[in-house]
Amino acid sequence: MPDGILPIHLATAIEAVIRAGDVQLSRLGGDMRIEKKGTIDLVTETDREIEREFRTLIARRFPDHVVLGEEYSSDAERDAVPEFCWLFDPIDGTTNFAHGLPIFCSSVALEIEGRAAVAAVYDPNRRELFTAERGGGARLNGVPLRVSSAPVLIDALLCTGFPYSVQQKPDELVGLFAHFLGISRAVRRLGSAAIDLCYVAAGRLDGFWEMHLGPWDIAAGALLVEEAGGRVTATDGTPFSARRGNVLASNGLIHDDMLAAIRSFQTSFRSRKGTL
Repeated sequence: MPDGILPIHLATAIEAVIRAGDVQLSRLGGDMRIEKKGTIDLVTETDREIEREFRTLIARRFPDHVVLGEEYSSDAERDAVPEFCWLFDPIDGTTNFAHGLPIFCSSVALEIEGRAAVAAVYDPNRRELFTAERGGGARLNGVPLRVSSAPVLIDALLCTGFPYSVQQKPDELVGLFAHFLGISRAVRRLGSAAIDLCYVAAGRLDGFWEMHLGPWDIAAGALLVEEAGGRVTATDGTPFSARRGNVLASNGLIHDDMLAAIRSFQTSFRSRKGTL
């Protein structure tokens, strides 16, 4: 087992996301309290309930560990890099969940000195548990995962997502989406970055990109892709960091072509905007 990782770390991650999934399904389709954190950014009482329960679990089991969660963490906590930090998203895909659309999950990663070491993502609708340990591989319900073998973009099924600020600059975000539509087999948008990354790790998708995410959205999924043999960077090709909030993940074979496509589109888009 890699340095610093203990069996209880993965067991705790699995326990937390499965418990979260049970709570999610018990609330799905019923009356729920929904609030807005922004114009289109929703939060439910279920999000908060699950995160409170997770924080209690970690405080009891690992009192010296820090939790960085979507609902109760400050900007200062987001920027800090403690020795042991659990990045937790109680419901990734809250908008889907609030509308009764069964594409959501719970996601958790344990970082050790800023590097994800353990990951678990659970999709309760499909009863799919994705797990990974750095240096130990990635698994789906205990079966080893491997990324796809699509060699070129025109044979690739891609996926992306839009940030809650999409209405402020839709032209650039939708433009990049359209650009990839023109050079790939197809592009999907599922509404859960953690599931998107898991699907890259499982070979169901060949590549995924998104910007303006929270670290809890992508820390676990990025480790899963890496451990399944894929490649993960920032969207500009620099080394990936969950706290930077943007990610490009792929099977590795199409990664450079995806980076080139992003650069080409952004250069063209900014040139056109500069002439307006």
